Amino acid sequence: MAKRYELPDAAWELIKDLVSPEQKMGRPRSDDRLLLNGIFWILCSGAAWR
Repeated sequence: MAKRYELPDAAWELIKDLVSPEQKMGRPRSDDRLLLNGIFWILCSGAAWR
């Protein structure tokens, strides 16, 4: 069961091309979906930013 702060698969399919552009140089990117889920968790839980 997905948590309320986790981005559903259908929503991720709609926005993944906007937040995950092709990168040719530099270090490998972190998982954008995991990053968004972390931001949503902060917003939903009221936890303080560090």
